[in-house]
Amino acid sequence: MLTKKQNLLLMFIHEKVQENGVAPSFDEMKDALGLKSKSGIHRLVGALEERGFLRRLANRARALEVVKLPDNMTATAQTPVDKSNIVTGNFGAPHPRATQAPSAVDVAEVPLHGRIAAGTPIEALENADNNIAVPMDMVGRGQTYALTVDGDSMEEMGIMDGDTVLIESCTTAREGDVVVALLDGEEATLKTFKKQNNHIALVPANRRYDTQFYEPRRVQIQGKLVGLMRTYH
Repeated sequence: MLTKKQNLLLMFIHEKVQENGVAPSFDEMKDALGLKSKSGIHRLVGALEERGFLRRLANRARALEVVKLPDNMTATAQTPVDKSNIVTGNFGAPHPRATQAPSAVDVAEVPLHGRIAAGTPIEALENADNNIAVPMDMVGRGQTYALTVDGDSMEEMGIMDGDTVLIESCTTAREGDVVVALLDGEEATLKTFKKQNNHIALVPANRRYDTQFYEPRRVQIQGKLVGLMRTYH
């Protein structure tokens, strides 16, 4: 699922490519979506690229290719590309402290707030939480929740597609923490937190993706990684 703006931008690019054989300029995209600056377009394009809907073509002007469209529309191509670690869920509300589950081993129940999938609106999972049992020694010191990874942007750190990550709720981070960072109040991503030249750098662990830089006011820390679970089938 894409956000409304991501869907509008993707369809605008698709229609322009079909009409003219070339993607629109960033200025045209900005005007079409009614945005005040191109920075929002860069962020939307980046999210669509990581999710696998767009691909950048090297050494070409307006080098964007529509790889696929949402499932309810006819795709222009069938080859899936990379997916990003974008997380969704009701991150604004406080989570209860993990509670002890009745078991012969030391386990705790923590809320599972959804999948890490590019662009799903935060509101989509507000009332869709489930609980999962995890070892007590993997639970953070504070309020803890879980997310399911649906992407590969952190795979070189050993965070794989299908893994369950345990996140301790917090609002600050130290250099090198893997965090859930809310961007512009709209979507969140799982990346390594760093600071550089008065900006916040969100660093992927996959050399195919670029580090993203944001002004501090655009980023809200929602939690940090404290554990990871993997199921082998």
